[in-house]
Amino acid sequence: MRLGVLDVGSNTVHLLVVDAHHGAHPWPAHSQKAELRLAERIGANGELTRTGADSLVAAVAEARDAAAGLETDDLLAFATSAVRDARNSARVLKRVREETGVDLQVLSGEAEAIMTFLAVRRWFGWSAGRLLVMDIGGGSLELAAGIDEEPDVAMSVPLGVGRLTRERLHGDPPTAASVDALYEYAEAEVAKAVDKLAGSGWDRPVATSKTFRTLARLAGAAPSNAGPRMPRRLTRVGLHQVLSFIRRIPSGALAEIDGVSPGRAHQILAGAVVAEVTMRSLGIDEVEICPWALREGVILRRLEVLESS
Repeated sequence: MRLGVLDVGSNTVHLLVVDAHHGAHPWPAHSQKAELRLAERIGANGELTRTGADSLVAAVAEARDAAAGLETDDLLAFATSAVRDARNSARVLKRVREETGVDLQVLSGEAEAIMTFLAVRRWFGWSAGRLLVMDIGGGSLELAAGIDEEPDVAMSVPLGVGRLTRERLHGDPPTAASVDALYEYAEAEVAKAVDKLAGSGWDRPVATSKTFRTLARLAGAAPSNAGPRMPRRLTRVGLHQVLSFIRRIPSGALAEIDGVSPGRAHQILAGAVVAEVTMRSLGIDEVEICPWALREGVILRRLEVLESS
């Protein structure tokens, strides 16, 4: 069957269409993105701005039309932290439903972590042993650990790159004082997660998300055109070198570097800080980069439901 997944994230609205059936590899048939940066469109009152909501409605309508044109059998539409955390999320979701006919389901942070963990487990297989999965998004950091397809521990930490860039980094490049303050904040938040992960243990630390892929590329990993099966890793040593470099460079110059998305260049420093603090706090020297993440997890879970019905 042909499945469409519409992921309304904190940075992008991403439609992924795959041809899949239970027990088979989901093969991508179409992908399109609209970069809205919703996490940066939250006003001082905690609400998604009118322009942000307008952009969201337009992007969802465009994705709906694309999915219909590709004759998808099912469209799974979900929203993550930017919409979830907005004080006016109920009104925004109602408007999207009324104006586009698409019923966006809001995923909790824990659900995000669980779905992403499933995708990583399926990608690496049972031989990977106990997994630790880290995913840095625009609004939050998801962490999960376990040996099965369902993690033993799954959590969401408010350390998304869009949120942190908007709220805590000042200047371009950011001032040294704001970067230092971000380190302190991130260390305090990650410390809470470390306590919850204590005793979980893992054989294979894995990272997903555009942020980790970009950091790995800056540290020397293979470019995206080398294909998803090319092994990619990010070491703490390499990450430290990247951090030393990018914290002094304006976002306009960063956007010109191969592997850095122009629309996310200003967020990469926040992502590097969160990645470094998380890896250091958990005692991780190296992570493997997994090309599958939340969207693939949603597809796999949907196929399981269809198979059992």
